[in-house]
Amino acid sequence: MLKFLARRLVTMLLTALCLTFIVFALTNLQPNLEKLAKQQASVRMSDAQVTSWLARHGYARPLLQRYGEWLGVLPGWTGKNADGKPTGRCLSHYEGVKGAKIPTYCGILQGDWGYSTVFREGVGGILATRLTATGWLMLWVLIVMIPTSLIMGVLAGMREGSRLDRSLSVASIASTSTPEYVSGVVLIVLFGSSFTGLSLLFKQWGLISGGVILKGNATSAMSHITFDNFALPVLTISIYGVGYIARMTRASMTEVMTAQYIRTARLKGVSFRNVVLRHALRNALIAPFTVIMLQIPWLLNGVVVTETLFSYKGFGWTLVQAASNNDIELLMGCSVVAVIVVLLTQLISDIGYVYLNPRIRIS
Repeated sequence: MLKFLARRLVTMLLTALCLTFIVFALTNLQPNLEKLAKQQASVRMSDAQVTSWLARHGYARPLLQRYGEWLGVLPGWTGKNADGKPTGRCLSHYEGVKGAKIPTYCGILQGDWGYSTVFREGVGGILATRLTATGWLMLWVLIVMIPTSLIMGVLAGMREGSRLDRSLSVASIASTSTPEYVSGVVLIVLFGSSFTGLSLLFKQWGLISGGVILKGNATSAMSHITFDNFALPVLTISIYGVGYIARMTRASMTEVMTAQYIRTARLKGVSFRNVVLRHALRNALIAPFTVIMLQIPWLLNGVVVTETLFSYKGFGWTLVQAASNNDIELLMGCSVVAVIVVLLTQLISDIGYVYLNPRIRIS
C-alpha cells in the first residue's frame, strides 16, 4: 500500500505540474497580457506603451521562467516602475509594510498565491473565503443527493421490471437530462418569483405572508444560511446528480440480485429483507462509491452555473469573475484548487474501492 501511495503521489505531482503549466500558458497568451495592461493602465495605450508596461511588470520574460517564479522554484523578478523605483513580484507583495523582509522566492510553494487585479487583495485570502462558502453548499448537496440517489437506486434494483423500478428509472433519466441552468430557472419561477409560479398562487390563497416561498437569491447565505435562501441552490445541483448516481446504483443492484449467492440465500429460506440488507447491499454499493467520489470534482463545475445564477459568491462565482475580467493570478489559483480536488478525490476513490471490494488487490 505504501509503494502504491508513493507512486500515486508522484503521478499526482507530475499531473498537477503539467495541468498548471497548460493553464498558465493559456492565461498568459499575448492577447490576454495586452488586455491586462490596458485594464490596469489605460484602454487608450499604444502598442509601444503596452509593451513597455508588460516589460516593467515582468510579463516580457520567457514563459518557463515566469512559470518557475509563479511556482516558487525560481527567484521572483525584479525591475523598476515608471518612476524609477525598484519593483518586483516579491517586493510588490510587501510594499508599504514596515520591517518586512523581502523574500527571494514568492510562489505557490511558499504560500504566496499572488495578487488579484479585480478584487485588489491576495488570491490566497479570496480563495479561502470563497471555498468556505462553496464548501457549505457542496456539503448540503451531498447530504441531500447521496441518500436520495442510493435509496432510489436500491429500491429500483431490488425488483427489476416492476412498476416502482420503471417509475424511479424515468425520474432518474429526467433529472440527469436536465442541466442546472434549466432546473435552476424552473425552481426560481416556481418558488422564488412573486409574479409567477406557486408563490403567487400561495399568496392569493393566504398560505404565505411574504412575497415568495423560497428566495431566488442566495447572496444573504454568505453571512447566514437559512432554509429560505439556501434551498434552491442545493436543489438545483442535487437534482442533476441524483439521477446519475441512482441509475448506477440501480444497475449495480440489479446485477447483484441475480448473482448465484443471492439465489442460494433465497433457497435457504433467508427473508428478502435480510438478503438485500446483509448480502446484496454492500456489494451493490461498490460501483456507486466510485461514482459518488467522482461527483465531488463535478460539483466544482456545477457550482459555477448555480452560484452565478443565484448570486452566491463562492468558488464558482469567483472563477467566472476571474475569467471575465482576465484576472490571471486568480485564475491560476482557481486552477490549482480544481486540480488538487480532482486528484485527491481520485486517490481516495481508488483506496476506498480496495477496502470495499476484497477481490481487488494492489500489486
